[in-house]
Amino acid sequence: MKRGLSCENIKAMPTYDINDPTDLDILRGQFNMYTGDDWQEYIDEAEERAIGYKNINILKSAQRKAGIAKYLSPKVLQWVLSLVDQLDSDEEE
Repeated sequence: MKRGLSCENIKAMPTYDINDPTDLDILRGQFNMYTGDDWQEYIDEAEERAIGYKNINILKSAQRKAGIAKYLSPKVLQWVLSLVDQLDSDEEE
């Protein structure tokens, strides 16, 4: 389910400042790496774990905007990527 580079030594997503243009570009780049199919896998995993309807709905919103991060707010980008990080880290344990 994980995409991109393997970061086995990193335990959690780094903290990004959503007011910093460089950090925002990094968040958008990370978001754009995921396809609609990737998001569907995360949605299925989230529903299986029952992580809450708000979290599942934001993942569905991310799926609709897959590859076009410029249409999502910085807060939503950060929220969605932290959910992905949480789902990935829980899967590894």
